[in-house]
Amino acid sequence: MSNEIEFKLLAPNNKAVSLIGSFSDWNEIPMEKDDKGYYRTSVKLDDGAYEYKFRVQSNSWTHQPDEWVEIDDPYARELHPDSCNSVIRIKDGQRIVDDYVWTHDDKPLPANNQLIIYELFISDFSSGDENCSAKGQYEAVIEKLDYLCGLGINAIELMPVNAAPEDASWGYLPSFFFAPNPKYGSTKDLKRFIDTCHGCGIRVILDQLYNHSSDHSPLLAIDRDYWYYHDRHHPDRPEDYWGPEFNYETYDERYDRHPAWELMGDVVRYWIEEYHIDGIRFDAVKEIDNPEFMNWVCQQTKLAASMKPFYNIGERIPDTPEVVRPEGALDACWRETFYYFLTPHLKGEEEIDIQRAKELLDPTQHDYPDRTTGAVHYLSSHDRPRLLDSLKEQGFSEDDAFQRIKLGAVMLMTAVGVPMILMGEEFGEVNSMTPNSPHPLDWSLIERDRNADLLTYYRKLFALRRQFSSLQNSNIDFFHEDADNQVLAYQRWNEESCVVVVLNLKNMECDHYHVHNIPQGHVWHDWLQDTPVELHDDQLICSLRGYEARVYILR
Repeated sequence: MSNEIEFKLLAPNNKAVSLIGSFSDWNEIPMEKDDKGYYRTSVKLDDGAYEYKFRVQSNSWTHQPDEWVEIDDPYARELHPDSCNSVIRIKDGQRIVDDYVWTHDDKPLPANNQLIIYELFISDFSSGDENCSAKGQYEAVIEKLDYLCGLGINAIELMPVNAAPEDASWGYLPSFFFAPNPKYGSTKDLKRFIDTCHGCGIRVILDQLYNHSSDHSPLLAIDRDYWYYHDRHHPDRPEDYWGPEFNYETYDERYDRHPAWELMGDVVRYWIEEYHIDGIRFDAVKEIDNPEFMNWVCQQTKLAASMKPFYNIGERIPDTPEVVRPEGALDACWRETFYYFLTPHLKGEEEIDIQRAKELLDPTQHDYPDRTTGAVHYLSSHDRPRLLDSLKEQGFSEDDAFQRIKLGAVMLMTAVGVPMILMGEEFGEVNSMTPNSPHPLDWSLIERDRNADLLTYYRKLFALRRQFSSLQNSNIDFFHEDADNQVLAYQRWNEESCVVVVLNLKNMECDHYHVHNIPQGHVWHDWLQDTPVELHDDQLICSLRGYEARVYILR
């Protein structure tokens, strides 16, 4: 079946554009400019897949005046894995991305306050697994979804999957904002991964870049200053410059258009509507530095997502509650403060006092709004060293290191907010991720007793988080504070459940320790040790190792 298929390119300041492709033996097809600044042409095509490019007379200062350059389509939905040319697919006379049929759109997914997030890099997640048949691919993650379901996470935060220039790139310098990187698999493979996650009750949050692109973006060859700052957005902060930065202040009066706004609005709507993603992690919000744009683009995500739960997370370092207040744009902020103040204590570099611990566990004490989902906490991330790696460098024995990790894990999973772990953290992956370099997870670690024990520990904590709704609200009461022994106890509660946590925040054993003011209840149970607990005159008596946490629930 043949049909007229339109090609278009926004290039309002360029003198000429033409289309070339496999359908024309790569001969030029002239394009005409319309009254909106788009160059357009139509080509009669049969069903099938075709490669194509544009030839454009550049209006960028990085090229000679009116120099002819060949570029890929900035709106390309797919790139050929070998030639890297833009790909267009036609079926039944219509342009399509692929013919994938979604099967789990009716599956209920967890709300934002119920999330346990697992940060995952497609390339490294499965590459070190000898039993995996599709290493470094979406298919490999699908093969391990049983593991992730058994672990207890219910949200995967994918590091960027957009097409980027470097073979080993993490994707934080995207060249294309619509086309996935073909090295991980096809568009259908990505959809199958997301659909299968939904079938397992797992939401997929996509890490995306709206601050900058790589130097290979075709927008730079068309008309750099139309979409980007001429130089740098923040010339006083050279350490925060990673590539050409989008200028959200530019307004084209001729066409009533904010070019960068229009582009990114199309991007967020496309990923939500075409790939059914469940959230976006906005990288480098501080560098975007345009609250009006951030409010608008987050509104676009909610409109596109309609009735399904959606989670907009911002990375802003240092973190600030302003971006998640009622007038703020985002649902949540990566709370770097949690990592920044807790990990030095766990590494023995500095002591953490009771008040600081309370501030970490309760974000409202750092002026975050009284909202369960406003802070995303973590002990490690792709940007921060793995805790076990840091402890190893400090010279701690394995026994001490794993004990401290467990304390951090309990605080992470029982703090007010949403917890996130970095892939492999749950079984004690020791090596930190090196930026833009391959670093496969060592899955053989699970066979070691100590690592298997840590994996079991994390599973118990994830089960605790999912089973007890009191950990999914903002209620927290610090009912026992012992500054001399550095022991802190708190309860998380609602009408349905109550969880009590006791923390020994120093490296000294507390034998037969008395926890006063324990909330009244029937029968308390030690969740991690699976043993009953008796109260004596409204006191709970327990023995605490140095840097040990206990978790108690009402039966």
